[in-house]
Amino acid sequence: MSTDDSSRDADARKSELRQWGESLVVAVVIVLIVRSLLFDLFRIPTPSMEENLLVGDYLVVSKLHYGPRTPVSLGIPLTSIHLPGVTFPYHRLPGFSKVQRGDPIVFNYPPDDEPIDRKVHYVKRVIGMPGDTLSVRDKLVHIDGDPLPLGRGMQQYWTVTKSDARYQIPRRRMEEMGISEVRRTNRAETVRVLATPEGAKQMRQRSWVRSIEPYVLNSDEYNDLMYPSGRGYTPDNYGPVHIPAKGTTVKLTDRNWALYRPVIVRYEGHDARQMTDSTFAIDGARTSTYTFQQDYFFAMGDNRDNSQDSRFWGFVPMDHVVGKAVLTYFSWDHEAWLPRFGRILRPIADAGVFREQPVMNELSGGQTAGVPLPDSSSRARPPVVTDRFPAR
Repeated sequence: MSTDDSSRDADARKSELRQWGESLVVAVVIVLIVRSLLFDLFRIPTPSMEENLLVGDYLVVSKLHYGPRTPVSLGIPLTSIHLPGVTFPYHRLPGFSKVQRGDPIVFNYPPDDEPIDRKVHYVKRVIGMPGDTLSVRDKLVHIDGDPLPLGRGMQQYWTVTKSDARYQIPRRRMEEMGISEVRRTNRAETVRVLATPEGAKQMRQRSWVRSIEPYVLNSDEYNDLMYPSGRGYTPDNYGPVHIPAKGTTVKLTDRNWALYRPVIVRYEGHDARQMTDSTFAIDGARTSTYTFQQDYFFAMGDNRDNSQDSRFWGFVPMDHVVGKAVLTYFSWDHEAWLPRFGRILRPIADAGVFREQPVMNELSGGQTAGVPLPDSSSRARPPVVTDRFPAR
């Protein structure tokens, strides 16, 4: 082979490598653009959104719904690596919808100290909207005084009293009914079940079930764990709290200062301190009022008794919202070591989860629109000890 032939072969190989390299660069750029501006992909690692979102579900999150958020920090995309101290002003491009009650949203975990877009991702459901006053009374959420019962696929703990301790439901049948867990209590005829409203209804229809009612936590151990702390709140009896709305001015008081100070300092970037019971200083200026600069949301997990959510760490600022979870594109069952074929390419329920609530009304007898008031004996029982996992 001549020297010219060898040179031509080498040039051809370099040209081929260059083409591959250029194709790879273009592919990476396209992926970065799509995941930064259009859609992103996340996996559910914890059970706080069950039964609607399961551990091992892989989600498509739309950034187009609420508008893509421009980068806030400078670093390597899709990683936590960034230049400390370098941040950009928050800006969101126009979207084609607004955040609605019932939307499953992915957001950056607010209490983290990293730049907004480098914080850990969580997924929860929007329960409280800007301007709402939210409370939880004996496990039932209320919005501006009106009850908002559990929606389809949401679950909580219920106390079931049986006529005979020997009665039980086979495991496979429990899963079909919407019952995911059964726990023993110190009374042989009483068990505690983790179930959806539909599962609770089906269990109540069993001839050997004497009663079924929500299990309500009442314990001082939660006093310092809730947001804000020191109010005597528990996950099942919480608030009322008023959710900040953009442009709304509130009168600052000694009572609401613990609720709003973290918002003013951490999310709105002001120096704020209390001077007297009725006087406060914002950026050194004395004032008794404050006007919020953005909207906030109250987010909760569908698995109400196994969820670290706004009850524990506070509001979700709009600038922390990444997008709306719209589709489960794949699901892997780690226990069976098999795909969940029925969940592949499955749309994720949004506000529609609250449209079908006759089950809760039947359980309540129409009095509380969702949850019957437990008797004094249930209030006196010790609290269930559960791990509360954030669903990221």
